Amino acid sequence: MTPTEIRNERLAQRVMKNLERRHYVSYYCKTSADVVNKVRELIPEGSSVTWGGSMSIRDTGVTRMLKEGNYQVFDRDDVTTAEDKVRMYRKAFECDFYLASVNAMSEDGVLVNIDGNGNRVAAITWGPEHVILVVSLNKVCQDVEAAVKRARSTAAPVNMARFTNHTLCQTDGTCHNCLSTESICNYISIQRMSHPAGRHIVILTDEAVGY
Repeated sequence: MTPTEIRNERLAQRVMKNLERRHYVSYYCKTSADVVNKVRELIPEGSSVTWGGSMSIRDTGVTRMLKEGNYQVFDRDDVTTAEDKVRMYRKAFECDFYLASVNAMSEDGVLVNIDGNGNRVAAITWGPEHVILVVSLNKVCQDVEAAVKRARSTAAPVNMARFTNHTLCQTDGTCHNCLSTESICNYISIQRMSHPAGRHIVILTDEAVGY
């Protein structure tokens, strides 16, 4: 293994122990292919499943696998009107599985998410029976303060580049703590434990996926 691979495996083992102390179920998958296989193993055929806007689950190929498999999939990308998107957001609360990522997490297992509409942090917090979070190790920060900074200063400006919104971070790639009506930094969630125990499943991966 390369020095980076050795470090990442050691970090993953440490983070997993801390996640388990916080009542999460956790796994470590080195590659995207491993992540896809683990998700396939975790979700029984016939389950209802949906996801948020996470690029991590798209980059790994998880969403493609689910849409091609024997699952009841609710994909917001398949609808076109704003009303249908809202209905899809609400459908997430009834699903067996909700898939997402995090914007950052601390080494001791605290998850940090930042959201524009709030539907993603809402579904992660309450509703779906199970939540699977695919998290690249490049999102792991030393502590909660560093995780919040990553979510605000790295993840949010990069995600803004995907959209047509007009905010200050689109001009120079850095957070200005703006009060724009088009901001995607409206809801910040800091999740310290999984409740009920085992509801949240975190799959750490060595591959740099998502933002």
